[in-house]
Amino acid sequence: MKSKHIDFLKKLMIFTIILAFAGYFITIFLPDEYISPTTPFLYLFFVSSTAIVHNVLLKISSEKPTGFTNYFMLLTFGKLIFFLTIILVYSLLNRDDAPQFIIAFFILYVFYTVFEVVLSLSHSKTKK
Repeated sequence: MKSKHIDFLKKLMIFTIILAFAGYFITIFLPDEYISPTTPFLYLFFVSSTAIVHNVLLKISSEKPTGFTNYFMLLTFGKLIFFLTIILVYSLLNRDDAPQFIIAFFILYVFYTVFEVVLSLSHSKTKK
């Protein structure tokens, strides 16, 4: 299990570096008012949350292999509710930056969710 988590973290770091470089080059061409100052912190937030959720999924799948799909769906739903709460609180506290923050958050959410689903599906296939 440790080697699977380390392998996932390596892939996650490579994915994050690629996303960060792409995001940096996109920000060069966009005006500053379209860029949220929190974007670099969002990368750290998504790396952390993705790593934590994947680690929990690995532990659950080693204990209860048959319940992997149920726990995956439950964790994904919980994560979505948590993320929506963060978006709401940040938007209420920083109304000027809210649109830029929400757009950056959504874009990163989509990329990291696709990444997590693809790797989780490959993990569940290897378990069978």
